[in-house]
Amino acid sequence: MAAYYALIMAGGIGKRLWPRSRHDRPKQSLRLVGDRTMFQHAVDRLAPLFGPEQIHVVTGVSHVKALAAQSPAIPEGNFIVEPEGRGTAPAIGLGAIHFARLDPDAVMVVLTADHFIADRECFRQVLAAAEDVARDGHLVTLGLKPSHPSTGYGYIQQGDPIGTVGGFEVFRADRFTEKPDLDEAVRMVESGSFTWNSGMFVWRVDRIMGEFQRQMPEFHAQLTTVAAALDTPDYETILARVWPQVTKQAIDYGVMEGAQDVSVIPVEIGWSDVGSWTSLADLLPADEQGNVISGLHLGVDTRNTLILADERFVATIGLEGLVIVDTEDALLICTREREQEVKEIVRRLEEEGMGDYL
Repeated sequence: MAAYYALIMAGGIGKRLWPRSRHDRPKQSLRLVGDRTMFQHAVDRLAPLFGPEQIHVVTGVSHVKALAAQSPAIPEGNFIVEPEGRGTAPAIGLGAIHFARLDPDAVMVVLTADHFIADRECFRQVLAAAEDVARDGHLVTLGLKPSHPSTGYGYIQQGDPIGTVGGFEVFRADRFTEKPDLDEAVRMVESGSFTWNSGMFVWRVDRIMGEFQRQMPEFHAQLTTVAAALDTPDYETILARVWPQVTKQAIDYGVMEGAQDVSVIPVEIGWSDVGSWTSLADLLPADEQGNVISGLHLGVDTRNTLILADERFVATIGLEGLVIVDTEDALLICTREREQEVKEIVRRLEEEGMGDYL
């Protein structure tokens, strides 16, 4: 049987988790849940379905050394380096040509390095089922059963049932909807026929390359140029020349919305994108006042507050519903309701030339 490979996308910095997440210590390198980094969690939960030699990581040059040190069992050659980030579609395409070189009939699963999954056994089971579906030529996406009408996630509408594989129901994916407004999100959740788009995909390498050729022909031609240089002394030179010319694109917009023969497997795996301080707080134990505390803290009349203190002692009085993150050189204080605006702080720091805090 053709090989099954895992591609972990480990780029980005996690702007909404500033000031802990920085350019030199991005979200995937942080110990946010337990004593393992997010990247280590991503690797750990693949065993034993995937051995280290089957796991490849696509990331930026500045992150390779740290990630390799965190997971030394993954062969050095399995780290696929992007000269610069161009979005998820190019990252996946770069992984695909590496897998095609190893086995033209390979199936690949696309995963992220910075999400949390509580039910690891169910996760591995659904990846095994998705492999079987993908071998029949389907582009498979994992749909997460929504717990609430979120406006921060994309949605997938389930179409006609295809069958049951490995105990999981498989449906045709009728359409993708990106980040709806609240009214639309409520309608979709209440219908029972929509799942959240997890950003996790399984497909044959030849199928995704065919979709790139059909929907992103310029990028496919660029990939072909890079692929021809694999295993030659000119690879890094050609990649460095081609990659800056690649158009930035997300896989959802570039491929999935217009793809042919897409299937979705709805699943409940205890997933969180850990995309904000509040979503992290939801994963951590709280005290009797609803506070999530990490570090040395003394509180008086403090409730429903997240406090992460790296070094300094933090004292609070009469606070409720706040996020307080104290690091060596930066302090963030905001209400939980406005935590999404942390990205605005990052933007302003970039704009005002305060890169030392990024």
